[in-house]
Amino acid sequence: MEYFEKLENNTAEDLLWNMPERKQGAVNVVGGNAQNFRTPVKVAEYLVEKYPVETVNLVLPDVLKNKLPPMPNFMFLKATESGSFADSEEFGEAMGRADYNLVIGDLSKNVITGKAVASACGSSEKPVMITRDAVDLVTENGPEKLLLNENLVIFGSLAQMQKMLRSVYYPKMLLLSQSLVQVAEVLHKFTLSYPVGLVTLHSGQILIARDGRVKAVPLEKSGYSPIMFWDGELAAKIVALNLYNPGDWVQATVAAIFA
Repeated sequence: MEYFEKLENNTAEDLLWNMPERKQGAVNVVGGNAQNFRTPVKVAEYLVEKYPVETVNLVLPDVLKNKLPPMPNFMFLKATESGSFADSEEFGEAMGRADYNLVIGDLSKNVITGKAVASACGSSEKPVMITRDAVDLVTENGPEKLLLNENLVIFGSLAQMQKMLRSVYYPKMLLLSQSLVQVAEVLHKFTLSYPVGLVTLHSGQILIARDGRVKAVPLEKSGYSPIMFWDGELAAKIVALNLYNPGDWVQATVAAIFA
């Protein structure tokens, strides 16, 4: 299986030295709803504190405008009556103003928001990562066009990946009972069919897949527990490493996991 490689050491350690001395680049952290916006705030703070990103924009529904103090890097977009993102042209425009977009979740589970997120991400000409509950939301609201965007990365559980493959009637199935090699084979074939990047977790291994290439890194090598793996921090780290190493998404993601 030439396309599949299990890694015990950081094969991309040199990329960790590519961080700029001066702050540069812009990242949008997108998420939140009227009742919950903790994770977007936490992840935005993490990027500001840990990486030399010049601008970290926190993109939230406008129902939160009066709940938060005025800040220069807050961006408020049109909201639905339920307090999450509405479908609007400004959504796509906001994503176009950043070098990288991280759709971190904490989104209301409704059709309008699902279609808004899927539409903005599907048409984005800038790199975008979708993770946590945002993966479920776009899967339930038509991911066909979304998965054709070569700028897209999906960071999700194997169960989320399974639902996504089913939603586009992909002929190969992902099962939680499959071996690591069997899952790697499905991801290999799926990323040859669709130009997206995938990050998931199975059998204690973090799986990274793109363009038919699949890498596996033991979770213990990342420093994250199975619960911490999903809290958004690792997703933000992957975004940061890819922001400064845009040439090879797979290698930059490997470097982020080992960092």
